[in-house]
Amino acid sequence: MKIYLVSLGCSKNLVDSEMILGAIENGQIVTDANEADLMIVNTCGFIEAAKEEAIKTILDLADIKKGNQKLVVVGCLAQRYKKELESSMPEVDRFLAISEYNKLGEILNALTNEHAFTDTINPLKRVLSTGNKSVYVKISEGCNNRCAYCAIPLIRGNLQSRTIESIYEEVLELVKSGAKEINLISQDTTNYGFDLYKKPAIIPLLEKLLTIKDIKWIRMLYLYPTLVTDEFISFIKNNPKVLPYFDIPVQHSETRVLKSMLRRGTKEEYLAMFKKIRQEIPNSVLRTTMIVGFPTETEEEFNDLIEFVKEVQFDRLGAFPYSKEEDTKAYEYEDQIPEKIKNQRYSELMEVQKWISLAQNKKHLNQIEEVFIEGYDEEMLMYYGRSYAHAPDDIDGCIYVAALEELQVGQIIKAKIVDCDFYTLTAEQVLE
Repeated sequence: MKIYLVSLGCSKNLVDSEMILGAIENGQIVTDANEADLMIVNTCGFIEAAKEEAIKTILDLADIKKGNQKLVVVGCLAQRYKKELESSMPEVDRFLAISEYNKLGEILNALTNEHAFTDTINPLKRVLSTGNKSVYVKISEGCNNRCAYCAIPLIRGNLQSRTIESIYEEVLELVKSGAKEINLISQDTTNYGFDLYKKPAIIPLLEKLLTIKDIKWIRMLYLYPTLVTDEFISFIKNNPKVLPYFDIPVQHSETRVLKSMLRRGTKEEYLAMFKKIRQEIPNSVLRTTMIVGFPTETEEEFNDLIEFVKEVQFDRLGAFPYSKEEDTKAYEYEDQIPEKIKNQRYSELMEVQKWISLAQNKKHLNQIEEVFIEGYDEEMLMYYGRSYAHAPDDIDGCIYVAALEELQVGQIIKAKIVDCDFYTLTAEQVLE
């Protein structure tokens, strides 16, 4: 049987897709949906734009469906809206919710009348779509936070951490297979282990992973601001294999708005945390996410958010106009902000950040940095890659490298940064 899969949404969803492909026992993965016997769409349902993308993708595949081809929809959209979708999209043969992943093989085998899949998905059996050099590892599922705007707990449930031992086993096998960069992901990475060990266990997990000698880089994504403690900062400072890359989505700067969002922490605490990180680890990278146009956000509060961003000088900043999601607390809030104002605020914030990003990139000029090579750009006639300052999720930009020799994907070289623009750096290889 030939199987085609398209994965939408975040890197956490990507790991699920890799595990679904890894569950194939008797089948062939194809990259052309027209050739497939089974087409699978792994959907995101986090915000309205993601839902629209998922529906469009499903309908596009339904349009090419012919003969005995089967179309299956999995992931967040299927989990959240299964009943509604079943009644409105008869062209889909099966909507398979996340809660059904433990019997994925049984369901798909029955649907196709072939024994193509094993019974369930397994993190130790993945088809790595990112190659084997830089790999995502999902350390937990779900989230205990109940932010007023967020549908993730409605979809993924409460925090469900994997054990330290199971994560260690997976990372050990990945490193044996050639992985150099391990990217730890979850909905709330700093709260990892709270459900199992009655307190956050991210530091004990890191300590265990650091015993794997051939790991080059460990990167963490999705850190909750109030859990980025002095102990956590000190641990990263003293363990160079754990990259000083702080991906901390604060969502807003103003304390009143944060409280309305049901977020913990205050503006003063956030400023103190970022100042502490910069002081303790001067080469640290700060990345965040902001929501603009949250219900009741005033013009003054938005302007204060802009000043906050100017003060902190984030290396990376992404933003979203607030998306009104049913069944979340904020859906019922009064004083919803008009779309036009939300979009204006978004544009203004990103214009401010563009120039901050350029200033931060200029700080890398004339520095010699390690660059993880990801490929060759035929148009630029240069290799491209990332340093410790770039996550592998296509958000942070890249480094173009003028090479002095033929390079391989996954190779880590030294290069001198010689030029930059708003989102990319240009470097020249330095031979050791």
